[in-house]
Amino acid sequence: MKNMILIVDDEIGALTLIGIMLERGGFEVFKARNAGEALLILDETTPDLIILDVLMPGMDGIELCSVIRERPATLETPILILSARGDAESIIRGMEAGATDYIPKPILHHDLVSTVRSMLGQAA
Repeated sequence: MKNMILIVDDEIGALTLIGIMLERGGFEVFKARNAGEALLILDETTPDLIILDVLMPGMDGIELCSVIRERPATLETPILILSARGDAESIIRGMEAGATDYIPKPILHHDLVSTVRSMLGQAA
């Protein structure tokens, strides 16, 4: 069975690109363009890993990370924040909100797939 990954990013280009990278890496991908869509998906299913962008309209990725952590079903789900904001303050906020890891964009295909595999406890 494929591992399921939820990607949340308001930029359709980034959402598509990350989705393609992960699908090529052998993962099943769900996509959401904002926090509302992400939470609707999480009401229906529990992914094996969640990838969040920080800069989104409405609720940002760090706030969404906190909300995801408050849900019993996703309390332990690995969360990777993938953001153009790579400053220390954003990284600290992300980790404090419950992110498992925080990686600045852009990310190479190989790095993304190996990071996701290691977060899921798979051999890279």
